[in-house]
Amino acid sequence: MTDQPERWTQATVHPDMWADPADDPRNNDGPGPDGELAALEGVLRDYRLTLRMKCEGLDPEQLARRSVPPSTMSLLGLLRHIAEDERDWRNWISDGEPLPKLYGRRDGDFDGAVADQAVVDAAYADMEREQAATDAALAAHEDLGERLGREGIAVRELLVHRIEEYARHCGHADLLRECVDGRVGQ
Repeated sequence: MTDQPERWTQATVHPDMWADPADDPRNNDGPGPDGELAALEGVLRDYRLTLRMKCEGLDPEQLARRSVPPSTMSLLGLLRHIAEDERDWRNWISDGEPLPKLYGRRDGDFDGAVADQAVVDAAYADMEREQAATDAALAAHEDLGERLGREGIAVRELLVHRIEEYARHCGHADLLRECVDGRVGQ
């Protein structure tokens, strides 16, 4: 008898994948998009979908389950953290006063990730709202070399940094999900 869930995947075509190609919303048939901006936006979209996929089908307790002590990391905490990141990225490109933190103090995104359906619903709503707001703020700047905000960050740099952040946290989500119910896959 063990507390560790047995490893499994939903995929039947490629057992190292999360889902079969026909069921994978990240699957695109044909060549990738033309142009650097479209390519960056496509990669970002796919990482966003990956994070959501790693969280789907779990209840609030499973989403809020912490990894290993003393870490406060959980899938729910990652959703909240991404919302906080998206808001912060808007601060990078703004000349105005910074927007306040969504979850108060430092680490409030992870510390406040508790097993409550209202917290889960709010986390998804916060993430979607902040993603849309950052996307809208950047949509006005199609020149990837344009420098924005007090720090003069290039649009390209911000997009690449966003992709890097999602990619890193999708790696965390892989391990967190496997610990919750044993599900594995890319």
